[in-house]
Amino acid sequence: MGKFDGLLLASDFDDTLYGLDLRISERNLKAIRYFIREGGYFVMATGRAHRTFAPYAPLIPMNAPAVLSNGAAVYDFQTDRMLEQTCLPDTAPQDLGTLMEEFPSLALETYHGEDIYVCRPNYITFAHLKKVGCGYTECPVAEMPGPWVKALFHHEREVLLQVQTRLLAEHGDRYEAIFSNPVYLELTCKGSNKGGGVSRVAKMLGVEPGHIYCVGDNQNDIPMMELSAIPFAPANCAQEVKDWGARILCHCNDGVIGDIVDILDGLYGEGGRR
Repeated sequence: MGKFDGLLLASDFDDTLYGLDLRISERNLKAIRYFIREGGYFVMATGRAHRTFAPYAPLIPMNAPAVLSNGAAVYDFQTDRMLEQTCLPDTAPQDLGTLMEEFPSLALETYHGEDIYVCRPNYITFAHLKKVGCGYTECPVAEMPGPWVKALFHHEREVLLQVQTRLLAEHGDRYEAIFSNPVYLELTCKGSNKGGGVSRVAKMLGVEPGHIYCVGDNQNDIPMMELSAIPFAPANCAQEVKDWGARILCHCNDGVIGDIVDILDGLYGEGGRR
């Protein structure tokens, strides 16, 4: 029997497990292996879609399905199988196209299956696509094939806040609209967020609610951190996460998973089982 039997640790990828230095630290990898060896489930919960996360999946010790696309998908990399997936409503091209008309400098990126489509890409779009290392097709919104698993608006934060407010005021019953970065506003169907995704994986694994721990750095991680017995965040996290009340640990470049496993070791180690 391992000290972490029945525990689930869910981690965001970019700027949490995967550092700003564009690497996964050896400290993180060592901590994950130890956590799994002692009976815990390690779960990735990322805004990245399958296509943009799959190249990194073999680098990460995972013994549970991953939450992808901000909760719109659950994928088992051990069996190479999509377990669950939701899509934006059929009205998305019209709804988002209207916003594109109202905000003429707004850029849009959509995901259909394994394909990425962009409309009016800006410097933020180009930087994002370079980071994820994927090709794309540029075309008008009306020509983007559907359905879309998720979409992203790219712009400066001040404009995206206006877009977020407008979209949720008019179609809040259809969409989740949340920041994964100050210049990325990510859209999934209503109810599809990281909290819902992690909760579904926990149920698949038989993990009790009080035994879930989560770590993330941005607004889109808060729905899963609400499930966490102790919500954790790296020191580089967004101000919203600090204001929300996450427990702040080391910088992501320094191996924040190592900090978390050290804390759990104290809570669940010999004589310290909760």
